[in-house]
Amino acid sequence: MASGDPGPVAPFPRRRMRRLRRTPWLRALVAEHRLHPSDLVQPLFVCEGRGVREPVPSLPGIDRLSIDQLLTVAERCLELGIPAIALFPVTPAERKTPGGEEAWNPDNLMCRAIRALKARLPELGIIGDVALDPYTTHGQDGIVREGVIVNDETLVALRRQAVCLAEAGCDVVAPSDMMDGRIAAVREALDEAGFADTVILAYAAKYASAFYGPFRDAVGSKAALGAADKRTYQMDPANVQEALREVALDIAEAADMVMVKPGLPYLDVVRAVKETFLFPTLVYHVSGEYAMIRAAAERGWLDGEACMLECLLAFRRAGADAILTYAAMDVAAALSRMR
Repeated sequence: MASGDPGPVAPFPRRRMRRLRRTPWLRALVAEHRLHPSDLVQPLFVCEGRGVREPVPSLPGIDRLSIDQLLTVAERCLELGIPAIALFPVTPAERKTPGGEEAWNPDNLMCRAIRALKARLPELGIIGDVALDPYTTHGQDGIVREGVIVNDETLVALRRQAVCLAEAGCDVVAPSDMMDGRIAAVREALDEAGFADTVILAYAAKYASAFYGPFRDAVGSKAALGAADKRTYQMDPANVQEALREVALDIAEAADMVMVKPGLPYLDVVRAVKETFLFPTLVYHVSGEYAMIRAAAERGWLDGEACMLECLLAFRRAGADAILTYAAMDVAAALSRMR
């Protein structure tokens, strides 16, 4: 019998597929995939100030949080069983420069937030973004020279940024910039600085997607980017084989985990990456994907909670080991009610 061949199947009426769908306990008993709060990572945005919870209009239910408010939300994540957050800074305009030097300032917003989180919630995992776009006046992920995003010069900056985050207490650094050679450069820098145990999550297959708009609103890079795009370094949405080559390179350069971004339009890529490499594979359910469901739910066009759960289960079915999603807290609360 070939692998995956079910063999002889009794015909109807002796074989009734609906028997195992008849009750909730039977459906749960034979479910092939499950969703659990420990599968989720909650992205959070930190901003300057105190007592600040500033809604992001294009991301319903998501706020920019000052550090004191961030601590409260992060504590709730742990209570819900969410093991980690992904942290992104809203850098004040006056601290942005063409070279993004604020990215490795040890007293920048990210570092202060990480130190505060580790002091209050040492058991919470913190994933820190490694890319220059929150810190540059032009909104690109790398350094720009005469209109070109320069690869190797950017690597020097990313090394400094990654070490700065590790020194602040970040558990996982996540290069999202898509420069060539960045994983090897960051791993070498971390090891030389004494951070051999710091994990690298590579945004290995990050596409030049139209679904990032609300995120760029949240961190304030959309206005800086303007009419420019990131297609010279982020991947062409037409390509799958290229994604496998990118993932292979990042694994060879010592990435500990890899990620596919966005999620739902790239389920085939998630599946291909997991089946090809059998490697820890994450997926980012990005801002535009989340916002579409929330906006439709607010208009009464669909059941937002049910659709969100269905989407996240699709990621697990495709092979994702964990999911970054803005819905993590809401979904974890829903799963708790369903127990």
